[in-house]
Amino acid sequence: MAKRITPRFLLGLEYNATVGEWTPTANWTLLPETDTLPLINLGTSSDRIFSPPGKQSYYVTFAKGIASTPLSPWASLSYSEWEERLLFAFGCNVSLSPSWDFMPMLDGRNTHLLLTYRAENKNISLLLVKMRYPGISVGFGF
Repeated sequence: MAKRITPRFLLGLEYNATVGEWTPTANWTLLPETDTLPLINLGTSSDRIFSPPGKQSYYVTFAKGIASTPLSPWASLSYSEWEERLLFAFGCNVSLSPSWDFMPMLDGRNTHLLLTYRAENKNISLLLVKMRYPGISVGFGF
């Protein structure tokens, strides 16, 4: 669940059914993407998939769409409370259609695949976690 406080600031909660935990999320767009500059975003959320309960991640992400292609690569530097260290994550969002995206990614330790269907104020992602565990993520905006 997420609520856009301003056009560039989003607050929310995420629920991890595996451990029965709610954690806060926040995203602040410092710089929107332009023709020449990448998006720069600061945020926090639960630490990586399979992290223990109560561990947050704090990150800065850079993303830039490649003109005339469906590709939007991104890279992120995050601090993991679980590992108490910085991690380098990266991936590439591939727009398959106006409603469907595919994203291969490395979270700093493990590789995952996501296939996401987006609609107004909601999304659902099918995941292949660590390239072997199926999963699902559901998001709602309000």
